[in-house]
Amino acid sequence: MSERSIYRAKTLVSMDGPPIDDGAVAIEGEKVVAAGRFSDVQTEGGRVHDLGEMVLLPGLINAHCHLDYTALRGMIAPQRSFADWILQINGLRRDLSDDDYLASIADGFEEAKRWGTTTLVNIESMPALLTRMAPPPLRTWWFAELIDVRPRLAAEEMIAASLHFFFNNQNWRGGFGLSPHAPYTASPRLTLLAADASREGDFLLSTHLAESDEEMEMFRSGSGPLFALLQSLGRSMNDCGTGKTPLGVMLERTTIDERWIIVHLNELTEEDFGLLDAGPRFHIVHCPRSSRYFHHRSFALERLVGMGFNVCLGTDSLASNSSLSLFAEMRTVQEEHPEVSSEQILRMATVNGGRALHQEHALGKIRAGYFADVIALPTAAGGDDVYSEIISWPDSVPWMMLAGRVITPA
Repeated sequence: MSERSIYRAKTLVSMDGPPIDDGAVAIEGEKVVAAGRFSDVQTEGGRVHDLGEMVLLPGLINAHCHLDYTALRGMIAPQRSFADWILQINGLRRDLSDDDYLASIADGFEEAKRWGTTTLVNIESMPALLTRMAPPPLRTWWFAELIDVRPRLAAEEMIAASLHFFFNNQNWRGGFGLSPHAPYTASPRLTLLAADASREGDFLLSTHLAESDEEMEMFRSGSGPLFALLQSLGRSMNDCGTGKTPLGVMLERTTIDERWIIVHLNELTEEDFGLLDAGPRFHIVHCPRSSRYFHHRSFALERLVGMGFNVCLGTDSLASNSSLSLFAEMRTVQEEHPEVSSEQILRMATVNGGRALHQEHALGKIRAGYFADVIALPTAAGGDDVYSEIISWPDSVPWMMLAGRVITPA
């Protein structure tokens, strides 16, 4: 049996109830066995580690990133159009070698760890490269990106090749899924086959949807910069100019349910809200700073939450962001939605991410039976003010634990 350790701190923010003064968490192996007031947690014994004037909270969950593009930080200035940005990133991608991609992923993990992220959802454009990787240092869900605008493989082969690696690396912490990139880059058939594979294999799906006004213009009107770009690449445009929104187009292809993590969803019409109200609930990832970089429409956070959708936070890639800090994402939400409480915002980066990954009984809280993924920050505040102080944290995280193992100096 592994040794029982107790970590004591000024405040425990477990996300499983109100903040607790003089809190503690007891850990055996990779799991939390008790959490609460120190006087209660210590009763069954264990080696005590007193962290002092710190707040303990769950490790953060980045529900959408592209670690492949960590190397592109600061290399693409804001463009006149979303289509121009796509041209820019595709040009830069072509100059990256396999070793560049692997180094970029490794650098992305280090950056995410610096900011207290213990779990990531990573959209992986080159799954075959992962055969050269050691097990990742953070808990990671790898979603193989599927695009068939100019396919080199048939849809079935693309999905089989993507899944081959994942089925042989299930010892890694985390999981895997498929990501038909977007309705404008993944054909209806590819999306449907991915959804079928998800049901058969019991894994998750993700896609970028309703991200930009150019995507709306492409599908509704059959015009605009994104329409022109994709038409020039040889994409069939017969699903454009129909008056349907991107969400409407996607819903015609497949049912979007709890297996789906939908990224962005900025561009929504009243017709779309009607479709959402009538359909099943799924998970949504908001990437506030990437959205700001592109000048996308304001995200309908309160309305979507009020409708029962689970909204998480992601950083997107460093091709449209300056860091992988979820603290910076939380502050951006706070600036743009001041009526949303700090506690609710912190839930978007912890509890809600665990729920999106179908890990609501294992991730996102400090609670008995959950994985011991924990971070600690210096704190002066108490009570509910501690949530605001957490969101305001500007520096790297000084103490961090993954699966019961401290991975920063105590």
